[in-house]
Amino acid sequence: MNPLEKVTAGTTASMLVTVTPEMTVGHVVPGMPEVYGTPMMILHMEMAAGSAVQPLLPAGHVSVGMMVNIRHLAATPVGRTVRAIARVVAVEARSILFDVEAWDGDRKIGDGTHRRGASTSPNSSGGSA
Repeated sequence: MNPLEKVTAGTTASMLVTVTPEMTVGHVVPGMPEVYGTPMMILHMEMAAGSAVQPLLPAGHVSVGMMVNIRHLAATPVGRTVRAIARVVAVEARSILFDVEAWDGDRKIGDGTHRRGASTSPNSSGGSA
């Protein structure tokens, strides 16, 4: 059985986060601005993608990130709410391709593509793959 058989193009999910000081590049790199860091934006895009497909995977499976190709387009200060969106654009034999975006209100702050694959969960009786 292909664990991706129930995943279809168009499946979408989003998540909202409020930017905290710990999410900024300045928190990690002294002297840098206190704005939403690119690694955090990518993490939130990946989390949206994972949540889009997790309910469609068989028990004991999870999706794992395989590739990101992301542009960070604009700075977002602490306190702003970011919406990360992931939409399935293609399902292949062993992976799922997503279009991903991040928004600060009506301003797009990031976009790109993200690929995930299915794996057995290390917590399942099947072990890790």
